[in-house]
Amino acid sequence: MTKQSQPTQRKIKVAASILAADFGHLAAAVDRAEQAGVDRIHVDVMDGHFVPNISIGTPVVASLRKVTSLPLETHLMIDEPIRYLELFQQAGSDSLLVHVEGQSNLHRTVQAAKDLGIGIGVVINPATPVDAVDAIIDQVDQVLVMTVDPGFGGQALIPSTLAKVIALRDKIDTAGLQCELSVDGGISPATAPEAIAAGADVLVAGSAIFRSESSIADAVDALG
Repeated sequence: MTKQSQPTQRKIKVAASILAADFGHLAAAVDRAEQAGVDRIHVDVMDGHFVPNISIGTPVVASLRKVTSLPLETHLMIDEPIRYLELFQQAGSDSLLVHVEGQSNLHRTVQAAKDLGIGIGVVINPATPVDAVDAIIDQVDQVLVMTVDPGFGGQALIPSTLAKVIALRDKIDTAGLQCELSVDGGISPATAPEAIAAGADVLVAGSAIFRSESSIADAVDALG
């Protein structure tokens, strides 16, 4: 049995992932999520190379920027994201998330984002060891653990990924770092307590919010 992180008084934040929203009524969905009290909007960008799917790009981010005052967190599931940092910043992203996998120089990418004055976080896939972020964790604003394989919404959380959350929580707390620890994938009212107990600060949820049988407000409340 995996040892859980010690409970704390951390403020838990919710990021609404629009990948699960109705793109035909995206502005309305984002507005309802904002009214429900989510803390930020999570935008998944996929290029068909780093992950099999293709999703959205800068025009959608720019459109979202016009309809919400919430922070826009853009998750770049793309090869060599350094090429697109400035474009997404100009479109209205408040922070960017880049994978430790799929790029040739993670340090250069993180520094490029910092030079733009935009928030930057790193992401690890389920198969990636947590020590992949050791050399960069003190330079980023967020570490996000994929709790499913990236590229598709609506998957079930992979239980073994919670051990990575526990390990990263320990690294962050031991070093006295201020970076957030997020989880993304399979987050629901059933799994959110496990993720929080493991040490997550931020819950990225899509299907649990936008495809719930209850209202978006009730769905957000159910995440705790």
